Amino acid sequence: MNTIIGLIIIALGSFGQSSSYVPIKKIKSWSWESFWLVQGVFAWLVFPLLGALLAIPEGQSLFDLWGSGGAFNAMFFGVLWGVGGLTFGLSMRFLGVALGQSISLGTCAAFGTLFPALFAGTDLFQGEGLMLLIGVAITIAGIAIIGYAGSLRSKNMTEEEKRAAVKDFALTKGLLVALLAGVMSACFALGLAAGAPIKEAALAGGVKPLYAGLPVIFLVTLGGFFTNAIYCLQQNVKNNTIKEYTSVDSGTLVNNILFCALAGGLWYSQFFGLEMGKSFLTESPVLLAFSWSILMSLNVLFSNVWGIVLKEWKGVGSKTIGILVLGLVVLISSIIVVAMSQQ
Repeated sequence: MNTIIGLIIIALGSFGQSSSYVPIKKIKSWSWESFWLVQGVFAWLVFPLLGALLAIPEGQSLFDLWGSGGAFNAMFFGVLWGVGGLTFGLSMRFLGVALGQSISLGTCAAFGTLFPALFAGTDLFQGEGLMLLIGVAITIAGIAIIGYAGSLRSKNMTEEEKRAAVKDFALTKGLLVALLAGVMSACFALGLAAGAPIKEAALAGGVKPLYAGLPVIFLVTLGGFFTNAIYCLQQNVKNNTIKEYTSVDSGTLVNNILFCALAGGLWYSQFFGLEMGKSFLTESPVLLAFSWSILMSLNVLFSNVWGIVLKEWKGVGSKTIGILVLGLVVLISSIIVVAMSQQ
């Protein structure tokens, strides 16, 4: 029962993340770099800080927790993850919500699951390590099928249809950016692993397991914010768009801030849900290690649902849709296979 509860919580957080790019479509009169920075303030600073405040033991502070060890490494991996987060946003721009998230998150699922296991000395060719490897292999197969559906979609659509679905559609550039985003985004998982002493200190201080990992998440997102802020501000200066923050009328400004806040809150919900969900998976070491891949796989599933809702797949043939559905089924089967192996 605990396993089911944990997976449901992770799924709810995943649905939030996959929905986070929908509010961005409501932002007016701001360039990409402007709204990306503002939503990042909420996604990577405001909400993670509020979450971290839930996990402070009585009589201590966040700085006391961070002094337990691993804080610098967690933030450093966050800076590297920030490169992934930045290119992740660009992959949405070039490929759309469905295909962009599928490639980025699929790559992230594989590397983000295997990197921590390898660094921990796990043997991936026997026992629990082998089960983990099999699960990741199925995940990659699902992503490959979805990527193939995306290539068919590109071939079957006219330039006008591509632009109607995704304004800046560019398949080759988008695929390269999405792959880079996936590899670098996997550093988030490494940041969580590096901050393990902080989580242990929170637990030792009486913090509930549901919240104990949230101070580590804040460190990782803080590092990522620095990377994204530097790039976005540089683009503001380069493109002469820095005036956008103050040049819009008050109604547009309030609209943009509210939708950026909504996008940021939805984005953060994936990691809030991940930490809460993992607290119910402690009896299954493989599922616990595979939780990162579960989150990314569900993100891909829900992002493609949104892609269909937003008509990003409009105009493609039944064969392409069939291949897309097959890829999603294979992707979700990775979760089922790993979960069933633990029964």
